[in-house]
Amino acid sequence: TIYNRCKLAVNSSPAESNGSYVTLAPSKQKCFKPWSYIPNGIMPIFWRVVYWTSQFLTWILLPFMQSYARSGGFSITGKIKTALIENAIYYGTYLLIFGAFLIYVAVNPNFNLQWNQLQTIGIAAANTWGLFLLVLLLGYGLVEIPRSHWNGAKRGYLLMKTYFKAAKLMTEKADAEENLEDIMEEVRKVSESIKYNHPLRKCVDTILKKCPTEYQERMGRNMDDYEDFDERQNSYPSEKSLVKLHKQVIYSVQRHRRTQVQWQILLEQAFYLEDVAKNETSATRQFVHTFHSQEPENKVVQYFYTPTVEWYWECLLRPWFYRVLAVVLATFSVVVVWSECTFFSTKPVLSLFAVFIQLAEKTYNYIYIEMACFLTIFFLSICVYSTVFRIRVFNYYYLASHHQTDAYSLLFSGMLFCRLTPPLCLNFLGLTHMDATISHKNTQPTAYTSIMGSMKVLSFIADGFYIYYPMLVVILCIATYFSLGTRCLNLLGFQQFMGDSEMTSDLIDEGKELIRREKRKRQRQEEGENRRREWKERYGNRDDSTRNRVVHTDQKESSFSETNTNRPLSKYTRSNGRTERDRIELLQDAEPLDFNADSINDDPLESDSGRYQPGGRYLSMSRSKIFDDV
Repeated sequence: TIYNRCKLAVNSSPAESNGSYVTLAPSKQKCFKPWSYIPNGIMPIFWRVVYWTSQFLTWILLPFMQSYARSGGFSITGKIKTALIENAIYYGTYLLIFGAFLIYVAVNPNFNLQWNQLQTIGIAAANTWGLFLLVLLLGYGLVEIPRSHWNGAKRGYLLMKTYFKAAKLMTEKADAEENLEDIMEEVRKVSESIKYNHPLRKCVDTILKKCPTEYQERMGRNMDDYEDFDERQNSYPSEKSLVKLHKQVIYSVQRHRRTQVQWQILLEQAFYLEDVAKNETSATRQFVHTFHSQEPENKVVQYFYTPTVEWYWECLLRPWFYRVLAVVLATFSVVVVWSECTFFSTKPVLSLFAVFIQLAEKTYNYIYIEMACFLTIFFLSICVYSTVFRIRVFNYYYLASHHQTDAYSLLFSGMLFCRLTPPLCLNFLGLTHMDATISHKNTQPTAYTSIMGSMKVLSFIADGFYIYYPMLVVILCIATYFSLGTRCLNLLGFQQFMGDSEMTSDLIDEGKELIRREKRKRQRQEEGENRRREWKERYGNRDDSTRNRVVHTDQKESSFSETNTNRPLSKYTRSNGRTERDRIELLQDAEPLDFNADSINDDPLESDSGRYQPGGRYLSMSRSKIFDDV
């Protein structure tokens, strides 16, 4: 755009240069062509494709895909039908508003709108909604991102917050397990009532495939496929109720799996932070882990990232790196806030981004312009999009890490990104005064603003909302700095991490105890594995004859002996003293067990083999798994 403006200014007559065009560099009659120059006409086509495809995604396709993904239908046709019905109100509302607007324009003689103007009005409406959401997310990200990196240098702060998250996640995990048990009980009842030759049996089989493997095995043992269904005697669930049950099964299984994975990740994070706290006072300056990594590490990483290097990085360099990075990000945030509040001023130019771009424009330093634009858009994108990743609307919308996000939340985030990107680009062009609406200059527009059309059709939006609404980012930054949103949520009963709250202290203590319990459990497991490994290494190569001699010697020394001592020894020989054979087998099979009162049945005579108990426990009486539930 800068090159095209310069070329037009140079090629124009002096009269035109003082009127229609602005000469950017009057002392230089030659315009330097950038190495990345794209011929005229290509960029507008590119932007039209990008803009209208993103609008089609965010307003039409992605909402339909959300309903399709959440549908509990058993066929593609059923899911499409459900999605169309759910989106009928969504689409009908927009059509009703647009139709009423067209009727008003057609009846009112004062309006003489053409198709291009109607298109501009639609674009302005979409960008207005996007800019409204953009400023809200930007005001949070400009403060929270530098603060999160500054707090990342505080090990004690991170550890306390991890304990807090552990207490909250354990509650959510228990709730997910209870919900899954209830849903599986409903599935079991439906599976037992609908027999193999029932017309809806295929739907039940589809539901069973979505259940966890252990539940499928337990339900399969209770199936009496030899019984035929009798439509006259029993009342069977309808297909509509099975669709609802299918939807509940998908949601409960996904939520249960997500909480299980997040719990393991949070445990690893807590163990790591505790290891860092212990190694900070280490005299050997070598990082020692409490638990070895379960995944094999790369040999190249092991060669360079030695325990000594790890200690210097984790205990000394990393906190300072986070502090320096937080200061740099805070500086960028201050520049963005200042430019958002002053970019409407053209004389003098107060927006720092516009000052930098105009200085580089005079010297045709295109490399500097590209780098400055890239870093600015990159930082704005991080502030806005990272806030999208932090948003959580109960369990309705939630982006979880490690591939644990459901399809509905992924599609919803895609809708937000498609709606936020166009106003983010317009806001950036306003900060740099490349938008003619902001600069109030009759110059050649950029390729992006050319497809947006002239906003003069809606002057109150072009001259009012687009210019003055971004100033609201100052109020949002102040509210975020003093954690007003967090305090309001805490007052409403949603537990938030606040250092001066009694509820936070209680949850931290609870989380610390949970982490300590899981740590002891893992230590006992590792000790049991090491003990079994040692016994296998010591006695794994001994032959049966040696073991029989040991058993025969112990039998002679015991007080209890059989009268027929000449009979060959059996494989399992009883004696009052523990034999070497028994000792080896017990140590090989012993595993550390944690006491769980919920798994103990008060009356073992009331439990049937393979039957589902009211408390939510499936009991198996097979020989290999008889004590699994204990």
